[in-house]
Amino acid sequence: MIKKFLDLGYQPLANKYLKSYKKLSIKKKELYRLTVGFDTKTKLVSLFNKIPDRIMFDSNYPYKSSMSKTMTDSFKKLSIKIKKRFNPKLFLEIGSNDGALIKNFNKNQVICVEPCSNLAQITKRKGYLTYNNYWDLNLSNKIKNRFNSVDVIYSANTLTHINDLNQVFKSISNLLTQDGILIIEDPSFLECIKKLSYDQFYNEHIYIFSALSVTKLILQFNLELFDIEKLDTHGGSLRYYIKRINNNKIQIKDTVSKQISTELKFGLANFLTYKKFGISVKKSKNDLIQIFKKLKDKNKKIIGYGATAKACTVLNYCKIDNEMIDYFVDTTPDKSNRFMPGKSIKIKRYKKTLLDNVDYIYLGAWNFKNEIFKKEKQFIKRGGKFITHVPFPKII
Repeated sequence: MIKKFLDLGYQPLANKYLKSYKKLSIKKKELYRLTVGFDTKTKLVSLFNKIPDRIMFDSNYPYKSSMSKTMTDSFKKLSIKIKKRFNPKLFLEIGSNDGALIKNFNKNQVICVEPCSNLAQITKRKGYLTYNNYWDLNLSNKIKNRFNSVDVIYSANTLTHINDLNQVFKSISNLLTQDGILIIEDPSFLECIKKLSYDQFYNEHIYIFSALSVTKLILQFNLELFDIEKLDTHGGSLRYYIKRINNNKIQIKDTVSKQISTELKFGLANFLTYKKFGISVKKSKNDLIQIFKKLKDKNKKIIGYGATAKACTVLNYCKIDNEMIDYFVDTTPDKSNRFMPGKSIKIKRYKKTLLDNVDYIYLGAWNFKNEIFKKEKQFIKRGGKFITHVPFPKII
């Protein structure tokens, strides 16, 4: 049974940045109700209203992994680890984006799967075999017919974007060698609930995984967790290492039982925990609005930093507009001179001079806080301050 615990109101598609501002319509399906539920049986957290993937992931998808030093550093370390630990002859990435990870592998050993054609073209131009398709059983069979099987399949922040998880894991199981390894990493719901980071929810994040839910989900495909790593990326993620149940060559590490035990102790198996989370989110909203109002009453200039999908959720839920935030700065070229989805806040291509005469910066990309603080030492030195809503609304 799926029980609702969070309602973030009407939201736009988070990564659809508009060339000119217009008021979006519910009737035209430009806005959808962002409500989140907890399945008491499977322990899986998911959105009630699921947007078709072909609407979300198209030829103009703006997010590029390579734009973030935090992500490129993380992927480089991971590539070294995968080569050393598993030494795959053939490596497949589901959701290869612009190639931030696969650039660390030999071109002859890599298969890329990327549904967004603008991103798929990037890896194709670099000489990597790239399937510009959505991940499903048809594609899995197509690759199987050509390569027979794959040693390691990896996916970061992608599987939780696909509605039919049963087909996702069936397609993976279909392609893995008998001793094959699946590695997935996604935001951790335990960290989400600890940090009260409700902005992890937007149309692309159909699911938020926990070790509890992943364990139940993969069991029906004769797969099991054998290791878990905690990551700082995306506000706190988990990297799950998965093998076939009958693969006795790999021992299950205690990281699995420790993570599950931690989640159980925190109450992730109980609906009451989620209900309390929903109540706390409402308080967070009110507290954030009060911070903005008090600062604007003092005629302080506030801008946003990082025109992220996460920020889109916060702005639309808290009804923060250009009366509160003058503009956003972002390094992503595809977002420049556009507007935050659902809001009349302009996005400007980042340059340091845009921070001049600014009193406060709202951290739209709070999960890259350390990277931003290092970059903006001059702003901090002259007395500039930051606003965040994680783990609670405050001025830093």
